Amino acid sequence: MGEKNLIGKGGEQQACEHLIKQDYRILHTNWCWRHYELDIVATDGRELVVIEVKTRSAENILSPEDTVDTAKIRRTVSAADVYARLYRTNMPVRFDIITLIGEKDGPYEIEHLVEAYYAPVRGRRY
Repeated sequence: MGEKNLIGKGGEQQACEHLIKQDYRILHTNWCWRHYELDIVATDGRELVVIEVKTRSAENILSPEDTVDTAKIRRTVSAADVYARLYRTNMPVRFDIITLIGEKDGPYEIEHLVEAYYAPVRGRRY
């Protein structure tokens, strides 16, 4: 496994541990269905929380949250819609980002951005 993959896997594990300490219940990690994928799906008891995990080494110039662009948001929202339909949940959905900066052996500097973005609203065509 490459260095980048090791850092990413370590970051996702740390993100799950962080969420569990905050009383989140992890439902799925690395959820995939057809071409849809979500890093972490959890619940805080009130909302279904879809979490994008971004892990970077300390030397990386871009901050992890800056890599979540409009295209990534649209893909994540679409995947969350499919997830909610497949699992027949009617909980409100929230989109968070957890950023981790560090090396594969940790420790990571963790930041949890709650409500990092909202689902884009599609305009009506007349």
